[in-house]
Amino acid sequence: MNMHKPTAPPRILSLCIDDFGQSPGIAAAVVQLAQAGRISAVSCMSNVPGWQRDAPLLRTLPPSVAIGLHLNLTDGAPLSTNLSRSWPRLPSLPRLMLRAHLHLLPRNALQHEIAAQWQAFVAATGRSPDFVDGHQHVHHLPGVRDAMLAVFDALQVQPAVRSTARVLGPGYAVKRGLIAGAGGFALRRALVRRGLRHNPALLGVYDFRNTDYRSLMRGWLARLPSEGGLVFCHPGTLQGLDADDAHPAARTRELSYLASAGFLQDLSDAGVVLGNAWCRVAVPNPGPAVSEMSTSG
Repeated sequence: MNMHKPTAPPRILSLCIDDFGQSPGIAAAVVQLAQAGRISAVSCMSNVPGWQRDAPLLRTLPPSVAIGLHLNLTDGAPLSTNLSRSWPRLPSLPRLMLRAHLHLLPRNALQHEIAAQWQAFVAATGRSPDFVDGHQHVHHLPGVRDAMLAVFDALQVQPAVRSTARVLGPGYAVKRGLIAGAGGFALRRALVRRGLRHNPALLGVYDFRNTDYRSLMRGWLARLPSEGGLVFCHPGTLQGLDADDAHPAARTRELSYLASAGFLQDLSDAGVVLGNAWCRVAVPNPGPAVSEMSTSG
């Protein structure tokens, strides 16, 4: 008689690199890690100058890597004429958040901008995005999320969307709470109502100054729920990063770890496999570390 205890099924982790298109160093890291089978997804900024340069590299990625749109409303200039009339340059994140929560955003112009970024993605790749999220999580802000969902309706599309409602640790509870409370809860309710696929949990929050990225990843893997989740990351090669990149050391540390044998060992030790963690089910409410700071956002 077999007395061995049955093993639990592996938990699924979507590992997504953000900011593709921002610099050649980020694009190089995406290609390296994707071809080595180390990532699940890449999120692309289609309104930055480097998008046209880097987009052809996406054709070299394995079909298992999901390719999404990283809506950008805080870096550079708008793509659409409609938004450019109001904002010749995109606002900083604090200014965008303030306007969003005061309900002062130009929603119609935002719809044109989101549609323009979608169409720029399609024009360069020949396909619709597999998923949509936001640079600095702007897609969940009041006004922005409504404009985004209105664009989905107008285009008659149903991409997966990154949920920011259940942001798990370890550590950085204040930052995680701010992300979830700034609009994550309201976005998740909208996604569930519409039956749009989304990640059950979000991980990857830290201050970019912590030099022990392996320890951080081990913590995220330990807290990955049974239904899976998504870790967002920002690796890049030092050669090819923009001179004004805010986190060059963090990008190279992340790349070094994700390309290492240690990352594969950590996945195996945690009983985690890389894959697609998008689902349509509602997920549990956040624990006490991340309370629902605002339900009206």
